[in-house]
Amino acid sequence: MKRPNILFIMADQMAAPILPLHDAASPIKMPHLMRLAAEAVVFDAAYCNSPLCAPSRFTLVSGQLPSKIGAYDNAADFPADVPTYAHYLRRLGYRTALSGKMHFCGPDQLHGYEERLTSDIYPADYGWAVNWDAPEERLSWFHNMSSVLQAGPCVRTNQLDFDEEVVFKAQQYLYDHARMSAEQPFCLTVSMTHPHDPYTIPAEFWDLYQDVDIPLPSQVIDQAAQDPHSQRLMKVIDLWDKPLPEHKIKDARRAYFGACSYIDSNIGKLLKTLSDCNLADDTLIVFSGDHGDMLGERGLWYKMHWFEMAARVPLLVHAPKHFSARRVSQAVSTLDLLPTFVELAGGTLEPDLPLDGRSLLAHLHGSGGHDEVLGEYMAEGTTSPLMMIRRGAWKFIYSEQDPLLLFDLHHDPQERENLAASADHQTMLSAFVDEARARWNIPAIHQATLASQRRRRFVAEALSQGTLKSWDHQPLVDASQQYMRNHIDLDDLERRARYPQP
Repeated sequence: MKRPNILFIMADQMAAPILPLHDAASPIKMPHLMRLAAEAVVFDAAYCNSPLCAPSRFTLVSGQLPSKIGAYDNAADFPADVPTYAHYLRRLGYRTALSGKMHFCGPDQLHGYEERLTSDIYPADYGWAVNWDAPEERLSWFHNMSSVLQAGPCVRTNQLDFDEEVVFKAQQYLYDHARMSAEQPFCLTVSMTHPHDPYTIPAEFWDLYQDVDIPLPSQVIDQAAQDPHSQRLMKVIDLWDKPLPEHKIKDARRAYFGACSYIDSNIGKLLKTLSDCNLADDTLIVFSGDHGDMLGERGLWYKMHWFEMAARVPLLVHAPKHFSARRVSQAVSTLDLLPTFVELAGGTLEPDLPLDGRSLLAHLHGSGGHDEVLGEYMAEGTTSPLMMIRRGAWKFIYSEQDPLLLFDLHHDPQERENLAASADHQTMLSAFVDEARARWNIPAIHQATLASQRRRRFVAEALSQGTLKSWDHQPLVDASQQYMRNHIDLDDLERRARYPQP
């Protein structure tokens, strides 16, 4: 029996709580995603395991927590010997391909994918290494507020150039698969960079919200009342003592909404291509993201914290021939995708290989499943690991340097009340602290993080001298095999290139 094809679609920095997928009152227009969701298993409490691009993605593809694989920040080296879902599926006989962003850092830019159809939008070197040895220094590549202050419509951006190529190459891959009449199953990952800032989008999508009352953030906290990590983040993104004009906050959110609709239009293109190529019935579709965006909520922007807007991601699995449409309320994470992909493909996990993720198959079948997410953050804005446990109604945020945070998300979904000081919750708080200290050796993780930062800063400085040898992925195009060539019979070429074939 042929294994099912897998189309894994990723968005970048898409905040789950404000999507129509999870909020019926959301003004964001995503009709293609909503039609997909109507036949899918939708996870209402899915999280990333580190609220930053590279650590989240390394964890997603490997099923291992960041501290286990050295995924400390956006310039962390991803070791080539860490198994990924692409390695697993390739061993099962899949063609594995990636079109778009995965933010791999280091000389291995494939990590099990048989081919990458595009380069990455982000650099593969160590230039963005964090420096805990100088925590007060604002590095030149840190986020600032220009994305908000310059928000509005555009004709073209770097990110549009990238995503247009990503989707085009993905569609070509599907056309080629259909034209080859391949019996070999594929796993195609299509990873777009929107709605990640900068907050700007073409008029076609900006104008979708012309008559929409763009909501301002529902909760704004004065900087003096913020928790210490939030205060550090405000300084990291150059927001400290710099209040934003209300109209620019609305412009940024409107552009972000438009970027979500842009992602939706690309989902529509991919779904149409599957249908046109008669691949829809044999292809499982998974949609998710790497982390969210605070979008001004609590006075914060971008990510890098464990609050819902930054840490929760959309996640759905569309396979109506296998799983009935349902909503899943238990807390799960993108860490769980590797074992899920392997089981969906009919494979088994290697018992001797490390794995922190747990399969979502029980959730997909509606027969129970786990209700727990672990998270780790060791990047900019902190100088000590910032950990998270999400279980049942509770979210616990733990640091050895900051006050503890405890939220009851069932009764306080916007995390307005920190229960860590509540007399009624001290027993629970103490149990969470004991669990965190038993689970994580914070001094050891701290020292490993520092050591990695120092090595990478040294190597990055050395490699900047002399002749540059780039690690950025260079997609191979053999033009001698494209279009019409004299060594290829013309009639045969035209027959093979036509779909469906005459």
